[in-house]
Amino acid sequence: MLTIVKQAFRASILHCLADPGEDSRASAYEFFEDGLLLIEDGVILEANHAANLLPGLGEDVLITEFRDKIIVPGFVDCHVHFSQLDIIASYGERLLDWLHRYAYPAELRFADPDYAREVATVFVDELLANGTTTAMVFGTVHPHSADAIFEVALARDMRLIAGKVLMDCNCPEALQDDADSAYNDSKVLIERWHGKGRLGYAITPRFALTSTEQQLRAAARLGREYPEVWIHTHLAENREEVEQIATQYPAARSYLDVYDRFGLLRERAVFAHCLYMDDEDRRTMASKGGAAAFCPTSNLFLGSGLFDLAAMRAANIRCGLGTDVGGGTSLSMLRTASEAYKVLHLQEHALPATRALYLATLGAAEALYLDDRIGNFLPGKEADFVVLDPGGSRLTARRVAAAASIEEAFFALLTLADDRHVAGTFLCGKRQTGN
Repeated sequence: MLTIVKQAFRASILHCLADPGEDSRASAYEFFEDGLLLIEDGVILEANHAANLLPGLGEDVLITEFRDKIIVPGFVDCHVHFSQLDIIASYGERLLDWLHRYAYPAELRFADPDYAREVATVFVDELLANGTTTAMVFGTVHPHSADAIFEVALARDMRLIAGKVLMDCNCPEALQDDADSAYNDSKVLIERWHGKGRLGYAITPRFALTSTEQQLRAAARLGREYPEVWIHTHLAENREEVEQIATQYPAARSYLDVYDRFGLLRERAVFAHCLYMDDEDRRTMASKGGAAAFCPTSNLFLGSGLFDLAAMRAANIRCGLGTDVGGGTSLSMLRTASEAYKVLHLQEHALPATRALYLATLGAAEALYLDDRIGNFLPGKEADFVVLDPGGSRLTARRVAAAASIEEAFFALLTLADDRHVAGTFLCGKRQTGN
């Protein structure tokens, strides 16, 4: 006999219905100061004012109350490296030197499957502690790195997209595969993991600089054979990188054109960074359905540049936030959103708190082509959500208490908050963190 489990959670509730834009359009989000979130068997039934829903609730429905807290959709991290967890906050290099000094040596350690599993466990625990309920994750060249992160996420019923990295040149020999092994290993992993639980597979060439033409063709072949999987790579993160790409692929009009020529620019293709693109690149990306991961903390930490969100959204490109640990400096999407505000402010653009929330939830879900399943509290979506506590620190509690509106309060929370302010993270209505 099927048991229907209905749950109700009472708190302030905030979620986005669309991109609020720079002017924070009120029609693009909903706020229920005294709200009720109804869930049945891990799926959203409704979010509304408590006064509207309480009279219709049966006496058997248990209401969990989060007084003075805010429920928002689970955060969606569009780009992060679980293999780089232990090199977060590594001093003093630009991208290409940083890869050779820190990232590649760290990834060599993943030749040990036990180490890969241990890091994967800590990584997923940290994501959930920070309120992240969906992530698109880089592993390493080792197939068992993908197995490790998938196994841990599956055990938590977490929505997670990942893949084995493809690299066959311009990196340490011990981290290289080749076109054939990249294709064969990825194919096995796709068959093993894609669609299992809430998992998805991403074909993952690291970036065009570390793949030969043969390997990019193999990646594109996989994409044609499995159109339902994702593609995940880096694009135009650093000026020196862009210059080297032009030397390695002289026939390409631009960095993006390298991927496009090989058939890697399509829907469900997510490109991290996208700092150095022109209008033609943006038009092409939009027309092919590619998406951009905006990674402000790593772009600032590595001195890479500033993401032009205004130009990307004007071109109708899907965009979501990414923490990009280990170049990024925090797994917290709250901290990442705060840095995104500063990046846009430097370019004389606004990032209201509601739009920052959009980029961390619904916008990121749109970038991953998962907005039919996650990203807000519309009926039928998966009940992944976060309970935020302004009282997580004394200063934040004082600042939020002084706010005159939800926009002001939530901006203060985004600016000041971290994992101390995550009172609970829920996957399909089941609590994963907090008391």
